[in-house]
Amino acid sequence: MKLNIKHTFTESLPADKNLENSRRQVENAVFSYVSPKKTSNPKVLHVSKEMASELGITKEETKTDFFKNIVTGNEIYPETKPFAMCYAGHQFGNWAGQLGDGRAINLFEVEHKNKNWKVQLKGAGETPYSRTADGLAVLRSSIREYLCSEAMFYLGVSTTRALSLSLSGDQVLRDVLYNGNPAYEKGAIVARTAPSFLRFGNFEIFSSRNDVKNLKILTDYTIINHFSHLGNPSKETYISFFKEVSERTLHMIIDWQRVGFVHGVMNTDNMSILGLTIDFGPYGWLEGFDFGWTPNTTDRQNKRYRYGNQPNIGLWNLYQLANALYPLIEDAKPLEEILNNYKVDFEKQSFTMMKSKLGLFSVDKNDIELIQNLEDNLQLTETDMTIFFRNLSNLDEDSSSLKIVEDAFYNLEDISGEVKSRWNLWFQNYTERLQKETLSHAERKEKMDGVNPKYVLRNYMAQLAIDKADEGNYSLIEELFQLLKNPYKEQPESEKWFVKRPEWARNKVGCSMLSCSS
Repeated sequence: MKLNIKHTFTESLPADKNLENSRRQVENAVFSYVSPKKTSNPKVLHVSKEMASELGITKEETKTDFFKNIVTGNEIYPETKPFAMCYAGHQFGNWAGQLGDGRAINLFEVEHKNKNWKVQLKGAGETPYSRTADGLAVLRSSIREYLCSEAMFYLGVSTTRALSLSLSGDQVLRDVLYNGNPAYEKGAIVARTAPSFLRFGNFEIFSSRNDVKNLKILTDYTIINHFSHLGNPSKETYISFFKEVSERTLHMIIDWQRVGFVHGVMNTDNMSILGLTIDFGPYGWLEGFDFGWTPNTTDRQNKRYRYGNQPNIGLWNLYQLANALYPLIEDAKPLEEILNNYKVDFEKQSFTMMKSKLGLFSVDKNDIELIQNLEDNLQLTETDMTIFFRNLSNLDEDSSSLKIVEDAFYNLEDISGEVKSRWNLWFQNYTERLQKETLSHAERKEKMDGVNPKYVLRNYMAQLAIDKADEGNYSLIEELFQLLKNPYKEQPESEKWFVKRPEWARNKVGCSMLSCSS
């Protein structure tokens, strides 16, 4: 396995001069060198052959002991030095100070076919940023991260990727519900990849310490290597850089809203500077359409990171990034303009996105009201978001409106006459609106099915794979991986996954809400 290794990150940015792997505040450095923890009995459970190919790794090479040892941290790739990044962040709206890669270790940087990738292990041991934690991960959270990052990629959502999922062979102690009942679980490691794992928090830490020198070094590196089209670093370029980060962040969140994805923990240290979905912890897809739903037990009370608030949190986080970059710009006005534009752009892009989900492509003054009435109706009774929008494309002049989407209702027999009347009125207005479109039914259906996925990684599906894996059966990981590579295709052989969440999963741990435990 011969990779085209590069060292642009480690050679361009200041390293921690202290080589001791001890919990501490790290000053004047973007990263600290650290070695992964060797494991007792590593085993690769699954490999994304597509991602391996992106790195220049063949299918045959993924089956070797060398590959296994590299992606489990048991061997260091020649002439590379693993490291963990230093960053800070706001967590649940509060300044948390230094955080950093507490259980992520960056292995190396690969260039292949003019693309640059960073390869990182999650769950490979302690770093100076682990605080009181052990830097390890367990199988359940690793399965969720592995499947979700690749699922998001095939949904067309900007995301970090996954290369492999492995068992460490070690047992890891975790308190899954934070209720004082820890238990040992199977240890696991995910090898994940991205053009960069830099976060808003990487910039925040230098700004918070008034370390403008290193803030400039990091920002210049980021622009030169990831935003080179903006030109050489300067005050104007810093403003353009922030503008593009704002636009990429919004684009990502609009896609989250489109497919019903809720991240669950949108802290500033979990926000990618490239606008990638990063850090798959207590995430979830909407089952019933609900703007107020959060998958995170830690967020149960305040619901800061609920589905309907994700665009607002994106803006709040961008305010923190603007504050971090301000020392390089020293002019608030252009930053404020960009942040104000985010609000305007969200309204426009959200409206366009919802119209695409409904198959509406021409202009009509009543479309805003039509969408608002739909969103109100979807919350009148428990209605599965994925099934509703996917089946809506089947509506034509010969079909019965409510019949088309009745599979999306959890309790069809309990729907009152008033609710049915509201739905019938909406469908009447929607049908009349469709008549103003020039597309045929088949053309409209194709476009709608291209933005409304049929298959998403519902929490109960991931939990079924986790339960089987705990028993030593990893077949469902492969089945779901293949299913989620084509989320917009019909896949008639997989109809069993195009169903509402089963009732047994409504309140089951791992199927309804999740903690940040890993």
